[in-house]
Amino acid sequence: MKESRLKKNFESSVWEALPFFITLLVLAAVALVLVLLTSPVEKLLGGGAYAFESALHGLVAGLLMVTVTIGLFEGYRLLIGNIDDIRELIFGSFVNSSLAFLTIITGNKIYIVYRAKGGPRTYFLENAPEIHKIFFEFKEFVALIVLPLAVAVTFIFIYYRNDILRRKEFRVISFVLIALIFFYFVVAFGLGAAITKLKPV
Repeated sequence: MKESRLKKNFESSVWEALPFFITLLVLAAVALVLVLLTSPVEKLLGGGAYAFESALHGLVAGLLMVTVTIGLFEGYRLLIGNIDDIRELIFGSFVNSSLAFLTIITGNKIYIVYRAKGGPRTYFLENAPEIHKIFFEFKEFVALIVLPLAVAVTFIFIYYRNDILRRKEFRVISFVLIALIFFYFVVAFGLGAAITKLKPV
């Protein structure tokens, strides 16, 4: 019974959000074409061998920064009981989960380059080992926490749906998880930006 309820809630959430996703994809495609046609791509990306990968990771992380900030605001509204429709939370949490996944995937590709012989890791270990230990090793693990937290929030919203609006303990748990997502992501984002400024790949 619980499994069918989850499946039914998930399917209805996906179909309700589909027109928005299609619109979002079309707008993103148009924006990408305009950027590629009208901007100096080499200057936008930078001169490194992994400039495209770094730019893609930065773009996805930047989008996630926007959505986790919106998520924190929506989570606060949920906490104080100022949300009437759970669907906006389901959609937002699904976007956060998806962007967290993409940020980790694109970041892992750059991390391979970071750890390669002669890469930024070698430079930091030789010249300033504390930067590697604090900035990057810490950042790597903090960033990975964001995805399971985002998936947990998405699951809670899809499974419990309107029960969340009626039960305070669900609202509190959801808000705490959303606040943790925001905290861990902002820490990882800030450390990643600092590493990029110190020694880009």
